[in-house]
Amino acid sequence: MSIVVSEKVHVLIIGSGPAGYTAAIYAARANMKPVLYQGIQPGGQLTITTEVENYPGYPEGIQGPEMMVHFEKQAARMGADIRYGLATKVDFSEQPYKVQIDEEKWIAADAVIISTGASAKWLGLPSEQRLNGFGVSACAVCDGFFFKGKEVAIVGAGDTAAEEALYLSKLCTTVHMIVRKGQMRASKVMQDRVLNTANIKIYWNSETSEVVGENKVTAVKIKNVINDSITEIPVSGFFVAIGHQPNSDIFKEWLDMDETGYIKTLPGTSKTNLEGIFAAGDVQDKIYRQAVTAAGSGCMAALDAERYLSAKGLV
Repeated sequence: MSIVVSEKVHVLIIGSGPAGYTAAIYAARANMKPVLYQGIQPGGQLTITTEVENYPGYPEGIQGPEMMVHFEKQAARMGADIRYGLATKVDFSEQPYKVQIDEEKWIAADAVIISTGASAKWLGLPSEQRLNGFGVSACAVCDGFFFKGKEVAIVGAGDTAAEEALYLSKLCTTVHMIVRKGQMRASKVMQDRVLNTANIKIYWNSETSEVVGENKVTAVKIKNVINDSITEIPVSGFFVAIGHQPNSDIFKEWLDMDETGYIKTLPGTSKTNLEGIFAAGDVQDKIYRQAVTAAGSGCMAALDAERYLSAKGLV
């Protein structure tokens, strides 16, 4: 099938979280005339976050959605062309690279910055989604501070869950850790740390049956998978730490990724295995996953793209 390209751009940015918007700000200021497509969730994961207190420059904190509006307005003021639309397919077989938008039109680009982020995995409970942002969170580092001196629950059994449980244990009076099987998947050293932390209480062979609360989390119901007994524990916060899924499916045929789908970049850069294609933010970062690190990598991607295009004589 021959592809009919309807538009040609210098720099195409896919995704609109802190990484995408920061890349757009830098690319626009460098006169690269970036076009940014916002994707299925304009603003990214921060749009489902309430109070953000750990991003520099906001001494009183800020609501996540409001912060992303600021990012977008700044990128637009610099001259970035920001559009609604979702990248649905790519063809990276030759340059200029081609990206399909909304299963309809194809855009060709001299350089592509991928900042499609990652989505938290959820348990799929109606109560979990209803209270998301009202005591339910998928990021202990982001939201743990709001539960200082309170009791919380966390579900998960891997290294991320262990790490977040330990983080919460320094802030909260008790951390109730819900583990589905009779053992954890976390590394031995992380398991030992959790087991030796006095205020982490582990519920083995257990799963969450319901997050309780009307306008905020007040308790969690835990079901023992062996005897089906239900225990209700009063908590103020409920953290889900069962992993993240990078939004990278449409690039799998073309880009090097790790076993879980995170795009691999050359250490210290945003460069992928294909020249002229760069990745920034949570789609390539499974370690830090913070707004500030995503923004930093968006800056790197724009600078890498500028140097690439300059070397090619395209800007």
